[in-house]
Amino acid sequence: MAALEVLTGVVAVLALLVLRGFALARARGTIVCRVRDGRGGWKSGVARYVGGELHWIPFLGLGLRPRHAIARRGLTVSSRRMLGSGEGPAGYWTVVCSTDRSAASTTRPVMAGPLCLAMSEDALTGFLAWLESAPPSAHLDAA
Repeated sequence: MAALEVLTGVVAVLALLVLRGFALARARGTIVCRVRDGRGGWKSGVARYVGGELHWIPFLGLGLRPRHAIARRGLTVSSRRMLGSGEGPAGYWTVVCSTDRSAASTTRPVMAGPLCLAMSEDALTGFLAWLESAPPSAHLDAA
């Protein structure tokens, strides 16, 4: 009887995690985006643009709040290329970025550069447009 209760609890938690993933992926204004910093492999999640920041929320986790905030101010793109067949999903592009930590938000953890973002071609176009649409003063203090 106790094993059945534990199994029911595990199935309920897994179902909630799957529903959370679907809700994140289908939410308005979000894009499916993978992130890789210098410490490991790709982490899947969604990103959304909020003011001058790109908020990244991982698929695996319980919270709906962003785990990382990537500030547009001080963000520079050093390269972009299509992912190879063994590197990630087909048709995804990777963008290598570096950030200026002094220009970042202090309310959320900030991903230290360099970092790589992987996204579809449409999402990449939107990301580059968002980056280029920064106010003229946004790049004055970037090193």
